Amino acid sequence: MTKLLLVEDNEMNRDMLSRRLERRGFQIVMAADGQQGVEMAQSEAPDLILMDMSLPILDGWEATRRIKAEPKTSAIPIIALTAHAMAGDRERAIEAGANDYDTKPIELPRLLEKIQTLLQQARP
Repeated sequence: MTKLLLVEDNEMNRDMLSRRLERRGFQIVMAADGQQGVEMAQSEAPDLILMDMSLPILDGWEATRRIKAEPKTSAIPIIALTAHAMAGDRERAIEAGANDYDTKPIELPRLLEKIQTLLQQARP
């Protein structure tokens, strides 16, 4: 079963998205802040990370940089998620190490397509 790490501080968003992804056959582990996300990327070894960019303690930009800087977690694909879609955010997310970028509110079919594409690229 494919394991996704969902790093999201909003409980309602976390609950809704995790249930929708579980119904699609994914195993979901969750973190509520960027620091916890970095730690869980190491301890859980997920197949892919969905990273909210606006997080407490450690924002998603820095959490992504730290995950990509660690040899143990650097190959895990990350999709940056943000509600504040500003010009340059996609580039900023890619610069921080994210493999892709999506905006909130989440359009599940579009997000699932991005997840599948990155998982296929990550598999040897």
